Amino acid sequence: MEHLVRILNDNDRQTLAWLRRHVGDARLSDAARRLIAQREQHAGIGSKPYLSAVCRYLGVRPPAPRRAPKIVAGNPIADQYLSRIREVLAQRPASMHKAVR
Repeated sequence: MEHLVRILNDNDRQTLAWLRRHVGDARLSDAARRLIAQREQHAGIGSKPYLSAVCRYLGVRPPAPRRAPKIVAGNPIADQYLSRIREVLAQRPASMHKAVR
């Protein structure tokens, strides 16, 4: 099916798999071919349509892409800057601390 639509990333692959299950290969390929023909007729170019255009043409809205949980690891440079900021703040006179609050 990837020969008929533009697949740019993993989210597109997930959407394509969902579309194939949801509407079927025959309906999906027919929609992609019709969009290619429309573009060729209007612009003289028969390029592959984006998956979002196929979804709009079919009148379906795919589910939001599943994303892996973001793992936050320590960043040594950020930690170094934060440490330096804390040192600078600790060196401020006590009168400055009261004014800032």
